[in-house]
Order: sequence, then C-alpha cells, then structure tokens
Amino acid sequence: MNDASGPQTFASPLKPVDLRTIAPEREALAGWLDYHRAELLRKLDGLTEEQAARRVVPSLTTLHGLVRHLTKVEFVWFVNVIKQSEEPAPFGWPKRRDGDFLLDDGATLAEDVACSLAACERSREIFAGVSLDDVCTHHRFGDLDVRCIMMHMIREYAQHNGHADVIRELIHGSTQS
Repeated sequence: MNDASGPQTFASPLKPVDLRTIAPEREALAGWLDYHRAELLRKLDGLTEEQAARRVVPSLTTLHGLVRHLTKVEFVWFVNVIKQSEEPAPFGWPKRRDGDFLLDDGATLAEDVACSLAACERSREIFAGVSLDDVCTHHRFGDLDVRCIMMHMIREYAQHNGHADVIRELIHGSTQS
C-alpha cells in the first residue's frame, strides 16, 4: 500500500518474472508458476482495499478473494497433498467452504498478500525437496505425480488470472495499472 495523501493503493511486492523460453522441465514448471503468482498480484496494482474487495460478478469472486483462494490452493496442494501434512488449511477449508472468498474475518489485503507470499515460499521449499516423479494421493483425483500437480497449479493461476483481468477491467477500466 502507498500514497498517504489519499486512499491507500496496492503496489505488488513482486517484480514481473522473466521467463526462460528454453529450460529444463523442473525449472520451466517452477518459472511458469512464479510468473502466474506475480501476475495475480499485478492485477491489484493501483487499486484500493475497497476496489480489491468489490464484487462485480454474481459469484463471491473478488480480487482480494482470489488472493485468498490461491493461498488456500497453494496450501492444499503443497502442504496437504505433496507433503502429506494434516495441518488445517487457511480460511477454514474444507468446513468453511467459501471462507477464502467471504472476506468476513477482518483481514486486510496487505495481511492476506503477506500470507500468500509466505504460502508461496513454503510451496517452493516443499517443491525443492521432491522429485517430479514422486506420487501423491489426492482425495478426489487419486494418485498423481508432482509434475501433474505443478501443471495443475499453473492452470489454476492462469484461469484465475483471467478472472482477475475481467474483474479489474470492470472495476478500473483496464486490466493492468
């Protein structure tokens, strides 16, 4: 957040990721995921807390909610599935099904971005300790390797970054600041 003279606006703490177009598989998967992580936060650049929380589509989806949702997704796939930890997921998942989108717990955008950055760093650490060929079990999808999980995460972020573009355009009139 910045600009003490008016409403505080968000400024992404992440720099755009410079993707290598030729890279080993592991590096390419990690690079594309980091690219999409940074892109999500860029969608918030220049917006106020109120704008980030504004609902402009019939669902509960907001830009702030997308940050929280992808924080939960990071946690579930890396901590619960790859690491096989039974730690409770953020925002009350799975008992509180839409806790990530409800924004009713008083957390600020800055707090949730910090939580997201911490979740991403933890995911990177977990990923560094496994092989792409390691097999994990997900309650709904069954057995899948880490490679498949990384591709799923890239798809998840890419899909929601598209949603974020539409939401931002409806709020701000542009897809980037």
